[in-house]
Amino acid sequence: MIRALITGGAGFIGSHLAEHLLAAGYQVTVIDNLSTGALDNIQHLAGQPRFRFAVEDIRNIHVIDRLVSECDIIFHLAAAVGVRNIIDKPINTIEVNIGGTEILLKTAARYRRRVLLASTSEVYGKGVHFPFNEDDDTLSGPTSRSRWSYAASKAIDEFLAFAYHAELGLPVTLFRLFNTVGPRQLGAYGMVVPRFARWALAGEAIQVYGDGSQRRCFGNVFDVIAAIQGLAETDSSIGELYNIGSDEEISILELAQRIRDRADSASEIRLVPYDEAYQQPGFEDFQRRVPSLVKIRAAIGWQPSTALDETIDQILADISNKMRK
Repeated sequence: MIRALITGGAGFIGSHLAEHLLAAGYQVTVIDNLSTGALDNIQHLAGQPRFRFAVEDIRNIHVIDRLVSECDIIFHLAAAVGVRNIIDKPINTIEVNIGGTEILLKTAARYRRRVLLASTSEVYGKGVHFPFNEDDDTLSGPTSRSRWSYAASKAIDEFLAFAYHAELGLPVTLFRLFNTVGPRQLGAYGMVVPRFARWALAGEAIQVYGDGSQRRCFGNVFDVIAAIQGLAETDSSIGELYNIGSDEEISILELAQRIRDRADSASEIRLVPYDEAYQQPGFEDFQRRVPSLVKIRAAIGWQPSTALDETIDQILADISNKMRK
């Protein structure tokens, strides 16, 4: 039986991964400080004999040492996430993302544990070559704007992970996630799909930031966790970096219209300037963000299989159930 430790395992993606690994026969331990995760996401797992949960910060060296010593593989998902959260709390973003990852990698090196480290498409920054390839150059914005602190902190995480692999032989696999969406995701920290879905179901105005022409790709969480498990169970992925997500593009304005239609809603769609939305003059956004999936397809034969409409329907059903409670 493989013993897995999931940091940030009470979060949206982490809770689905915990559920998936338990079904695959793993023993799963979750650590989460519940800053953006929620007990409700993993409550249904609590009675399973192969599941454990610790409410703690990943920067607690003593707790991390014990949990890492008792596992075989680590899925490091814990991070400060969400555009709103990052803009409002830049110190926490930098300290959690870099400090937490440093402690985890040091401890993993001590016990020679396999690590799967989650990064983000934000690392590509203002890249203009599409689709984004894993070895593309990155271009970030000025350090005076906290919006870029998340991308910079996750880039440092990647540098650290590669350094531990190169210098100490730590078995590390890195992956960059592109807009993962699905049931359990909250809109509270700037996640666009659950926010649109909640507004549509409530008949409220759907607020689209900017002019809505910016284009994104939205990967279904069930597809994404299957990719993460596939990389974990493939030794050739050690020391490598992979994009994970959908490569089907849609504009944010089209997304709002699609969600409104799937919800059978009469909500108006309202364009909101970035300065008003984030109360930060000069906010910069990406016009496009689309991954190349060539590398992960060659490595494990994975590709996304869930249509965007199906994903939207899953999210609408999940939020509708929560609104009725």
